[in-house]
Amino acid sequence: MPKVVRTADVSWEGNLARGAGSISGGSGALGGLPYSLATRVGAPEGKTSPEELVAAAHAGCFTMSLAGELTGRGTPPGRLHVTATVTLDEVPGKGHLVVRSDLTGEARVDGVDAATLAEIVEAAEAGCTISALVRASAEVTVDVRLADA
Repeated sequence: MPKVVRTADVSWEGNLARGAGSISGGSGALGGLPYSLATRVGAPEGKTSPEELVAAAHAGCFTMSLAGELTGRGTPPGRLHVTATVTLDEVPGKGHLVVRSDLTGEARVDGVDAATLAEIVEAAEAGCTISALVRASAEVTVDVRLADA
């Protein structure tokens, strides 16, 4: 895989408590996503947060890794659905940190039983670059099961 570089731009106006900002991705796919401290720590009110973006990145990376592992073993998925739940919490003496990311989901794939899927999921998580990034300072859990037919 070639070296990959991506950018995001953020604008912020005002102080932390009453200010607000917007996040845009360099690709143009994310444009002017609003965020603020109030909606980061309270009800989202249609605005995003850095933690939500980490969750999206983690779910996206892991799902692609899982699709790659399944395809590489000759059992490409029919459909994968993954949710990442990122938790920001206060850690004594360290302030607020992302402390965990929980990946849950379902895989619709022919020719794979639950035990085999568990092995493939483990390999996919190990190969997910965002999992590696999150694991550097937080716990990562994964629970992906076969979807009911």
